[in-house]
Amino acid sequence: MHNLNRMRKLASFLGLFLIIFQVSGQGNYDELSGKDLELNPITTAVPFLTIAPDARGGAMGDAGVSSTPDANSMHWNPAKYAFIDGKMGISASYSPWLRDLVNDINLAYLTGYYRFDQNQVIAASLRYFSLGDIVFTDNNGLDIGTYQPNEFSFAATYSRKLTTNLSGAVAGRFIYSNLTLGQTVGSQDTKAGTSVAADVSVYWRKEINLFDVNAVLAWGVNISNIGNKISYTDNDATKDFLPTNLRLGPSITLDLDEFNQLSFMVDINKLLVPTPPIYAKDTSGNFIIGPDNKLVVAEGMDPDVSVIKGMLQSFYDAPGGFSEEMRELMYSFGVEYWYDQQFAIRGGFFYEDRTKGNRKFFTLGAGLRYNLFGLDVSYLIPLEQQNPLENTLRFSLYLDFEAFSGQNN
Repeated sequence: MHNLNRMRKLASFLGLFLIIFQVSGQGNYDELSGKDLELNPITTAVPFLTIAPDARGGAMGDAGVSSTPDANSMHWNPAKYAFIDGKMGISASYSPWLRDLVNDINLAYLTGYYRFDQNQVIAASLRYFSLGDIVFTDNNGLDIGTYQPNEFSFAATYSRKLTTNLSGAVAGRFIYSNLTLGQTVGSQDTKAGTSVAADVSVYWRKEINLFDVNAVLAWGVNISNIGNKISYTDNDATKDFLPTNLRLGPSITLDLDEFNQLSFMVDINKLLVPTPPIYAKDTSGNFIIGPDNKLVVAEGMDPDVSVIKGMLQSFYDAPGGFSEEMRELMYSFGVEYWYDQQFAIRGGFFYEDRTKGNRKFFTLGAGLRYNLFGLDVSYLIPLEQQNPLENTLRFSLYLDFEAFSGQNN
C-alpha cells in the first residue's frame, strides 16, 4: 500500500510538471484581431546547424538542453559536459535527410570529450551536411556540370563546474557553406560563405528525494550560433543572419529502483533573429522605397540591423505583436526510460506553429549500451501526410574509452 500511495503521488507530480509546460495549439484564426493568421516564417542562412544531429535527442522530440549529459551534448548544451560520467568518449552519428524527396542528402556528426579533472571538460564536434548531386545550368538552360554542394562546421568548447550544482560553458564554431561552388547566379559571382560563432550555456542539476524516489532535477539554457552574418557574394547587402537560437527548459530523472530509470524533459526554442516585417505598398500594389533607398516598413521593424541588435529586437519586432512573438516559440517534449543503464526506450513530440514553419511530429527511438559500445536509433513520424521529414532515421554509435581502459587493466 505504501508503494501504491507513493506512485500515485509521483504520478500527480509528473502530471503537474507536464501541465505547467503544456502547449496550447495555435489555430489559423486570431480571435483578438478577427483575421486569418498570415504565414511569416523566420529564415536564416545555414539552417543545417539547427538539425538535431544525434539519435538520442532526435528520439525525444528534439529535446536535450537539460537531459543527462552524453557525448553529443555539444549541440544541446555544452555546459552539461562538466557533469558527464567518464574520462573520455566519442560519438559518431548519421542521418539520411529528406529521404522522401531525394536519396543523396546526408548529415554526419562526430563529437568527443575529454575530462581534465572533476571540474573541467573540453569537447569538440564536426558536423558535415552533403546536399547531394545538383545539376547546374546556364542562362540558356544548358547543362554546365553536376556538383555536390556541402556545408560543415567545427566547434570546440570548454565546460566547467561553477558550483556543486551549476556549470557553465563557452564554445567557438567555424562555419563553411559552399552552395554554388563559385557559379554565377543571376549575373552575380558567388563564393563559399564562411563565418565564426559562439555558444554560451549554463546547466544546473540537483539530487532530490521525491516521494521516497531518488531523483535529479535539472534545467539548462543555451544560446547558440552567436556570430557574424554570412554572405555568398561580395555584396555586403546580401548578408544573412546565422540561426542564433535560445534553447531552455527543465527535466527530471527518476531512479524508480535499482534497475529502472525514467526521465521527462521540455525544451523551448526561439530564434534570436529579426522577424520579417510587412512592407508598405502604394495603391498599385508596388513596394514603397524610402529616401534611404530601403523598403518602407508598414508593420514590424527594419530587419537590417547588427547581430546583437537583432538578437534583442527579436523579442519585440513581430508585425503581429505579442501574439506573433508567442507563435515563434518551438516546443519539444521528451521521455526516456532506461533498464539497468543498458537498454533505453525513448519518445517525444515537437511543435512549431503553422505560421512559422508548421513542423509537428512524434519521435520514437531505442538505445543499447554494452561494455564500451553504445548504439542509438530514432525514427520521425510527422502529423501531416507527405511531409518531407517523413521516415527520417538517425543512428548514433558511442565509444566509452574509460570502459575500454577498464577492460585492459
